[in-house]
Amino acid sequence: MNFESILLPGVDAQRPLVIAGPCSAETEIQVMTTAKALASKGIKIYRTGIWKPRTKPGGFEGVGATGLAWLKQVKKETGMYVSTEVATAKHVFEALKYGVDILWIGARTTANPFAVQEIAEALQGVDIPVLIKNPVNPDLELWIGAVERIYNAGIRRIAVIHRGFSSYEKKIYRNLPQWHIPIELRRRIPELPIICDPSHIGGKRELIASLSQQAMDLNFDGLIIESHCNPSEAWSDKDQQVTPEVLDYILNLLVIRETNQTTEPLGELRRQIDEIDNQLLELLAKRMRISREIGQYKKEHNMTIYQAKRYDEILSNRMSYAEELDMSGDFMKSVLEAIHEESIRQQIKVMNKK
Repeated sequence: MNFESILLPGVDAQRPLVIAGPCSAETEIQVMTTAKALASKGIKIYRTGIWKPRTKPGGFEGVGATGLAWLKQVKKETGMYVSTEVATAKHVFEALKYGVDILWIGARTTANPFAVQEIAEALQGVDIPVLIKNPVNPDLELWIGAVERIYNAGIRRIAVIHRGFSSYEKKIYRNLPQWHIPIELRRRIPELPIICDPSHIGGKRELIASLSQQAMDLNFDGLIIESHCNPSEAWSDKDQQVTPEVLDYILNLLVIRETNQTTEPLGELRRQIDEIDNQLLELLAKRMRISREIGQYKKEHNMTIYQAKRYDEILSNRMSYAEELDMSGDFMKSVLEAIHEESIRQQIKVMNKK
C-alpha cells in the first residue's frame, strides 16, 4: 500500500501531530469556547464527537448534525481544521456537506467489517484524511482489514489511532495499551502513521501525560487528546478530559527523542541482545526436547498430558521469582503460558505418533 501524508496545509510536520477537543459537542458555546482556547495554544486540528455511540441506551448520544454547523463556525472563527467520528454512510455524507476536514472511525465501528465497508463505499471519490481506531478487542487482523477496506475505496491519506483494548478485568487503565499490537502493526506497515489516544487508554486525566510520553518514546506520529473548557461538567467522559491550559502544559513537558540512533555503544548493546536471544532459542529448543521425552513417558504409562497441579506450581513459583528479578509477574505469566502451550503441542505430537 502506498499512503500519502495526512498533514494539512499549515500543520507542523514535526512530531507529534496534535488533535484536540472535547469528547462531545454539547452546546455551541462549549464548542466555541474550547476551540478558541485550544487555538490560542497553537492547536491546529479540533476534534469532537457529533454522534456518540454509547454502551447502553439512555445516555447522551450526541447532538447530531446540528453540531456540524458549530464545527463550520470553528473553522471560520479560528482557522482550525475540524474532525469528527463517523459510523455510517449518512454520517459521512453529513460531515462532508459541512466541510469537515478529517474523519475518524471509532473502535466499535472498526470491529464491524460491514460498517467499515459501508463507510468505505461512501468515501469513494473523496480525498480526505481518514483515521481508523483499533477495534475494541485486540485483533490486529481486524484493524488491518479496516485499513485495507478504506484504502481499497481510493483513500490514500490514512492513519490509525491506538486507543487501547477493552478488558473484562479492569486495571489501572480504562483500555489496556498492549503496546505490542501497534508495534507489530508498524512492523507490517511501516509507512502507516500511528496516532495515540491517551485519553481513552487511561480513562483518567492524570494518566494522559505519561501515556503521551510513552507513545512518543515508541515513535508514534501524533496524539489525539480530549480537551474541554470545563471537564468536570462534561456530558461524557469527564474524567479523561483536560482543560486547554493543562493540555498545553502536558505537550510542553514531552521529550521528543531522535528516531534513529547509530552510536557504537548502542550497536554493542544490540549485539548483546542478539546473542542472548540466540541463547534463549537454544534453551527453549532443549526444553522442548525434554517435553517430548516427558510426552513419551506419559504415553508409556497411560498418563494424561495436562497436569494442572504441576502447571499451577510452575506459574506461581516463576512469577514470584521474576518479580524478585525486577520483572513483571504478568509478563512472566504470558511467557510461561506460551511455553506451556508449545510444550503441550510437542507432547501431543509424541502421543499421537505411531
